[in-house]
Amino acid sequence: MSDIDPALTAPFARGLYLDAFGQSVVLARTEILESPSDALEVEFLAAEEEAVAKSLAAALAAWRSTRGAAAAMPGCLVLRFGAAGAAYWPGLSLDEARRRAARSDSSPISVPVRIDCPPGSASGRSDVVAGRVAIVTGGAQGFGEEIVRGLAASGALVFVADLNLAGATKLSESLNARARRTAAIPVAVDVSDEASVEAMFDRIAKEAGGIDLVVSNAGVLKASSVLDQDLAAFKFVTDVNYTGFFLVAKHAGLLLRRQSRTAPRWATDIVQINSKSGLQGSNKNGSYAGSKFGGLGLVQSFALELVEWRVKVNAICPGNFFDGPLWSDPEKGLFVQYLRSGKVPGALTVADVKSAYEAKVPMGRGCEGEDVMRAIYYLVEQEYETGQALPVTGGQVMLS
Repeated sequence: MSDIDPALTAPFARGLYLDAFGQSVVLARTEILESPSDALEVEFLAAEEEAVAKSLAAALAAWRSTRGAAAAMPGCLVLRFGAAGAAYWPGLSLDEARRRAARSDSSPISVPVRIDCPPGSASGRSDVVAGRVAIVTGGAQGFGEEIVRGLAASGALVFVADLNLAGATKLSESLNARARRTAAIPVAVDVSDEASVEAMFDRIAKEAGGIDLVVSNAGVLKASSVLDQDLAAFKFVTDVNYTGFFLVAKHAGLLLRRQSRTAPRWATDIVQINSKSGLQGSNKNGSYAGSKFGGLGLVQSFALELVEWRVKVNAICPGNFFDGPLWSDPEKGLFVQYLRSGKVPGALTVADVKSAYEAKVPMGRGCEGEDVMRAIYYLVEQEYETGQALPVTGGQVMLS
């Protein structure tokens, strides 16, 4: 690292707690002048990632040796950058960490006893994300909103990332009021812009210390014949669906690598929400299908590379979300468009069009948020799957 920035070093700090606790930890960050008593203080100069990780590990070992407590962790970790300094306060939730910071509680913390599942068993599926820090891009509506709601209900802290910041803010406020905790935090992002994506992960590191689950969901669709679609529309779909996933994976991977250097046993996940159109071509929708096919190539390639840092990279390929705005919007939804264009012979109402499309699914209905959530829980829980494309299509599209 050529520049020292709290957003870059926070994941190293969080990794120390992840490695010691064996469960998700959130770090609240405050600016300080003087270090609290009992805090672990480390001063950094510009250094490579590996050197930063080794410095932190050595400082923690020295801190423990003076207290004779190998099973304790500092209640405050202070990182110095010349004249600047930042204090990180750990908690099993963001609210707990913020309370420690507010009362300047730097007293040492006992390391919880690790509770491992017996070999071959599976924990309660939704429990696998409880306490974890997650982000969902395109999280303010559609499948993204369903995923945000599911993760928050399962006890995760979710960053709701969307170009529609007002929608992300409204959703976050609603979830926080319902949960009576900080369950969701809105953040603006344009996934097709690298500076925007980098700033998003920078903020996550500053506000929570790091991350455990990245759900790359943001996507767009502009259906058109290859004979009619202009290059601008094709490029728009590709920039969001394909390049956007690359940028999210790149900057998530940089953060997760730093975190892994001090938490080598802690597994994390990048999950791309792909599509059944990533498994099977889509008539007069080539730009969308092409971006999704390409996304699966990125998933497999990133999985091979990031496994070194215990980052699993997988994709979920849902069927059509008929209840979402893409299909069901009363003015612009596909059901209305298909009715007006006569795409479904004999259809007289929107309900007729919907029934025709549901009939194409062996299980007789569209994909729903709960179906995707079960797939996410599976991929997080599964320790031996990476580079996979998991169909959630009701049998409409199957792997061959």
